[in-house]
Amino acid sequence: YSSAAVSVTDLQAVSPPERKLLNKLQSAVVRTLMVAFIMSMCVALPVTLFPVWVLYRLKIINRVQKEMISLRVGQFCSRWLMRLFPFARKKVIVEPETLTDPQPAIWVCNHISMLDLFFVLALDKQMRGKNRRPIKCLYWKGLESNPITCLLCKMTGFIPVDMSDNGNGNANEYDPKSFKQMLRATKNAIKDGFDIAILPEGQPNPTPENGLQPVFSGAFTLAKMSRRPIQMIALHGLHKMWHPDENIGMACTARDMAARVYPGSRVYKDAEEFSSTFSAVVGHFGAHGTDLDDTELQLWLDGTMWETELSRRAATRMTAEDVVDDKESKPSKVEEGARSTSP
Repeated sequence: YSSAAVSVTDLQAVSPPERKLLNKLQSAVVRTLMVAFIMSMCVALPVTLFPVWVLYRLKIINRVQKEMISLRVGQFCSRWLMRLFPFARKKVIVEPETLTDPQPAIWVCNHISMLDLFFVLALDKQMRGKNRRPIKCLYWKGLESNPITCLLCKMTGFIPVDMSDNGNGNANEYDPKSFKQMLRATKNAIKDGFDIAILPEGQPNPTPENGLQPVFSGAFTLAKMSRRPIQMIALHGLHKMWHPDENIGMACTARDMAARVYPGSRVYKDAEEFSSTFSAVVGHFGAHGTDLDDTELQLWLDGTMWETELSRRAATRMTAEDVVDDKESKPSKVEEGARSTSP
């Protein structure tokens, strides 16, 4: 088992996870450990969640208590089974203030593997601190076809989003009718004291090395509705263990992963500002395992880069308008010829 937490004072020295590719034997060992972890989760979750379900059915605990306890159970199982089957080397990069003074937020993260949920559960304490608020994730309703993920999502009160199963990398097709139910469930979760987590790409990204897929505005909508800021998390390396592309699958070409929790939650002015910032910052880390250079990163995080982009667009638009005005004000050659031949 290997896991490291890096504070802001160490950020200058942060290096990407080791990119050494595994040989066939190493790959087979990692794959075996990973499969053992997944199979163990399939056993551990029903066993450990059953007592919670019984307490809830007997009305000894209420719904919110059931969801909070189930979340802790899922985190416990993920964390300890990863220690028992150490198929991945993990690094968490986080600012101290995130750990010591967590604020209510809408959490957003890239989606690079079917392992993402397990690692978010296992590393939650390292990423968000011991004083963190309980969290509910939005998930694709199709996951309920698997009895284990269905059990986990139902017991924790995670919030389903209904969309077509059209394959990773293809455009998402959401069911508009499910949006009202999703928004209602989100409002109730916030009222119950939960943070909300959402994957703005909507599906696993088959090419994280090229940056993010199209980013949807759902996170901005939820943040605006709940009057909460957005805070970003980036994952790197998990696709090297379990790739979203079914043709690659559990190839296990590497075993190093990193999670980066970006400092400072932020209120975005519009959906485009959020999607551009998320794509630039999280997309870079997801592709390379390192941050943008310090200056550029800070400009994106404090909004200066987006203001610069808006100014550039305005200047381009004004230049285009000036060109059009010049063309309209100048007489055409036909007009000039007509004037020269007129008496």
